[in-house]
Amino acid sequence: GVLGGVRRRGGLGPEEVKPCPGGLKPRSFMGCLIKRAPPARQRLRELPVRAEPPPRTEPPPPQRPEPPVPRSRRAMEPPGTAGAPGAAGRPWEEAKAFYDNLAPKKKPKSPKPENAITIAVSSRALFRMEEEQKIYNEQGVEAYVKYQLDHENEPFLPGAAFPFVKALEAVNTQLRELYPDSEELFDIVLMTNNHAQVGVRLINSINHYDLFIERFCMTGGNSPICYLKAYHTNLYLSSDAEKVSGAIEEGIAAATIFSPSKDLEVSENQLRVAFDGDAVLFSDESEQIVKAHGLDKFFEHEKAHENKPLAQGPLKGFLEALGKLQKKFYSKGLRMECPIRTYLVTARSAASSGARALKTLRSWGLETDEALFLAGAPKGPLLKKIRPHIFFDDQMFHVEGAKEMGTVAAHVPYGIAQKHKRPAQEKQTPNSK
Repeated sequence: GVLGGVRRRGGLGPEEVKPCPGGLKPRSFMGCLIKRAPPARQRLRELPVRAEPPPRTEPPPPQRPEPPVPRSRRAMEPPGTAGAPGAAGRPWEEAKAFYDNLAPKKKPKSPKPENAITIAVSSRALFRMEEEQKIYNEQGVEAYVKYQLDHENEPFLPGAAFPFVKALEAVNTQLRELYPDSEELFDIVLMTNNHAQVGVRLINSINHYDLFIERFCMTGGNSPICYLKAYHTNLYLSSDAEKVSGAIEEGIAAATIFSPSKDLEVSENQLRVAFDGDAVLFSDESEQIVKAHGLDKFFEHEKAHENKPLAQGPLKGFLEALGKLQKKFYSKGLRMECPIRTYLVTARSAASSGARALKTLRSWGLETDEALFLAGAPKGPLLKKIRPHIFFDDQMFHVEGAKEMGTVAAHVPYGIAQKHKRPAQEKQTPNSK
């Protein structure tokens, strides 16, 4: 019946029932329904849409990690191999270049002596052998050789000429890049009076420092000076002043090299060589006038002979050889990037006596990259700024000054300065030899 005006019907939801209008009796219960249930289609439209659950995805099966590639195998895998991503389509040239780089690098071929600039270096100039030399002087040759054999797997420490030799090889590297077929290169020869059995330790030391020295001359106690011309030597460096004097007398450019008192860092890419003028590049004729008549007469003489070239000195040929290699770089447009740089460092005055020195070089077809006229001032501080690999001078006074400032200096025993030494060089103890 209709009691509260509300009746549940068929479980479709509540329905509100009101009396029929006009006070009429309802003919039927259904006729008095004012609000009917919406059609089924509308009800379905109004029902909330049930979201579909996301599709169930199975987790990927666990993958076993690949074992690490051994280091040796990784080094051998070229680019573009099957195991590398994007391997397909790699050019053949890339793989070929990779395998070419794996091939052992061949050492460059030694130039023929007649075409090369030969630098002969003694073992005591290239390496430090003070301890071994002490054994030789105190215990004799047999103990010396035995000590060398017992220590032949221990490389020598670098000596005074070591940075110079490394710079020569750096120049050779650049020359080979520009002129692959040229033999106009530096060729270093180890010239020593050591016993042949000591050569094993020398070879081990050379290989330890990766030096390219293929020519050896070990004379077993005899002087090697007689072999210098046979090796077409352009410059001989030794720590033995007597042997250097013998080479000068044979007409070979030579100098006694000294270790500096302190280390001074030098360039690894550019060879720097500094020369004194008189009695080194030039003859000693002007110095003879200074010693005999004084500076005033020297200035007058140089003014009067300004246009007369000086005679050549013992190292003129070495400067000429350096200039020849420099021109090979100049012809490629590399003057400013040339790995060889030369310096004239002279005690001459520029205004009173410098013109003759420069005109002499010009008459020879030579030049130095820099010319420094010091008018008698000490050379050591200036050389410290230049940082040459080697400095050549005929006076021990200047050699000592360069050593104190950290420069590797070499004494050229030539000219009148060897007879007229500075007082500091003449002082000797009574028992000195």
